[in-house]
Amino acid sequence: MGQNDFDHFDLQDVDNSSRYENVSMYAGYNYYGDWNESYAQQFSEDEYCINKYQNESYMNVSCDTILEYSMPLYGYCTPILLLITVTANTMIVLVLSKRNMATPTNCVLMAMAICDMLTVLFPAPGIFYMYTFGNHYKPLSPIYACYAYIAFNEIVPAMFHTASIWLTLALAVQRYIYVCHAPVARTWCTMPRVKRCILYISIAAILHQSSRFFDRSYTSIPIEWHGRPAEVCSTRTAPWVDKYIGEDVYYVVYFLFRVLFVHLLPCAFLVTLNILLFKAMKKAQEKREKLFRENRKKESKKLRDANCTTLMLIVVVTVFLIVEIPIAVITALHIISSAVIEFLDYRVANLFILFANFFLIVSYPINFAIYCGMSRQFRETFKEIFLKQAVAKKDGSSKYSLVNGPRTCTNETVL
Repeated sequence: MGQNDFDHFDLQDVDNSSRYENVSMYAGYNYYGDWNESYAQQFSEDEYCINKYQNESYMNVSCDTILEYSMPLYGYCTPILLLITVTANTMIVLVLSKRNMATPTNCVLMAMAICDMLTVLFPAPGIFYMYTFGNHYKPLSPIYACYAYIAFNEIVPAMFHTASIWLTLALAVQRYIYVCHAPVARTWCTMPRVKRCILYISIAAILHQSSRFFDRSYTSIPIEWHGRPAEVCSTRTAPWVDKYIGEDVYYVVYFLFRVLFVHLLPCAFLVTLNILLFKAMKKAQEKREKLFRENRKKESKKLRDANCTTLMLIVVVTVFLIVEIPIAVITALHIISSAVIEFLDYRVANLFILFANFFLIVSYPINFAIYCGMSRQFRETFKEIFLKQAVAKKDGSSKYSLVNGPRTCTNETVL
């Protein structure tokens, strides 16, 4: 499935000189790049990823993952999930892009759907080639193919997933303002401000990953593979990193930033905001019941609709946290183990990451089910776009037209 970064479903980085890069590293190497014969015995001679003549490691997916688990998960299950994710998120984008669905909240939800879809689309060719088609045992070459593989299976998906995490946080903050500081929402949660926020988040995510496109150098080395000479890719930390920053400083800064600002702090803020939103929703429910008893049905219905939207977004954020918190924890433990004191069993950690990343993919289509199950307007708009048009084509008539579905919430907060 490509290379496993800590926040998406790629394989590990392939910089064979940095102890901050991998959980599993290469067959036969421990985390600090030293030869470990007992670990190497798990692999065949062709899978050592070691050029025994020049003592250099080279890129080989078989040595970067635990095949007995990654093959069924990435090779057979993930292609199906990719198809479901792309289909579901495409439908979300089509529904939320309709004029009657144009609200600040829906704008953020649509951006999240696009980021999640691109997170799985870019690694798809690598997944199919390496796992589904069974080419994982082959060393990668030539150099441009190695660079493209790393970029599309590690760097670009990490960029889109980072944007998705920050967008989820922006969604929770926006909803908190709507519910707990309604007067401020008219100023801060306007459509132009939300669009600028999405743009800033996208730029920040790109900048965060930008150095990753250049922090490794790729060279071609000769090896003996299956009894024949072959040219394969070897990767090292780029010279500019060693010269101007220092390898240890570069990776410590990068991963500490990632742990704090992409994993731990966003998850902590989301947990806090979810609790605050739930408490506010309970208070609003009590107020709604009081209004209903006073026969103020219009105000009661408005509160009910707002609570409906709040509950739906709480569920969306909760699903996100269920899959993100385990990745955040293992990433933090990984950094501590590599930078302070080594205590992790990296085979177990790699297995944990493998399943955490897989469940991350499983979570992507769930939002579509949440929207359909909890938003009447989303269901109505979906029916207007897909079902009525299908009936119209079948009947050969144009009597069905797109109309605005009934709203279940106010324009500022509806989905």
